[in-house]
Amino acid sequence: MTRGSKDAPASVLAERRVHLQRVLGRALAPRDAASTERLPEHIRRHLVEEAEDLYWNELEWENVTAEEALDEGSLTELAFPAFLAFVDALLVTDPISDLPVEPVPRVDVVGDILRFLADRVLELRPQREPGPDGDREARAELAMATRLIDLVLYRLYGLTSEEIEQVEASGASDDGR
Repeated sequence: MTRGSKDAPASVLAERRVHLQRVLGRALAPRDAASTERLPEHIRRHLVEEAEDLYWNELEWENVTAEEALDEGSLTELAFPAFLAFVDALLVTDPISDLPVEPVPRVDVVGDILRFLADRVLELRPQREPGPDGDREARAELAMATRLIDLVLYRLYGLTSEEIEQVEASGASDDGR
């Protein structure tokens, strides 16, 4: 990996959180974090691997089809629908009728998924410099991975649509800088 230290992914995520807090003017805490119990490591790892598979599959589909491509980049929300739906399912708090048990948000797993995305951002940053066409895909992935971090953080912290609009208007989603 090209990241500089073991704590570099945490630094990327902390930077994003601090920006969100500054724009919103309030501290952020994961919704229902107090009720979250940690899963056994093998189950947690399995869920993270499923999220990683969704990421790679949807990224490849976007690279092949360019269905969500725009002149200024891709519509990340539309390019990664299953990935984002998976995150939503991990954070579910509303009881679904006829379920025998209450849903338990898996904040720990979402944290691992965020670290995976931060790792991708760190790996892609050196490749974003202008260059041959091969670098164009790396720049596009960097922008999408950075945007995914923001989209997952919005979900993790339960931002309202008004708060998301406020953050988006502030320019919180950057291109991986």
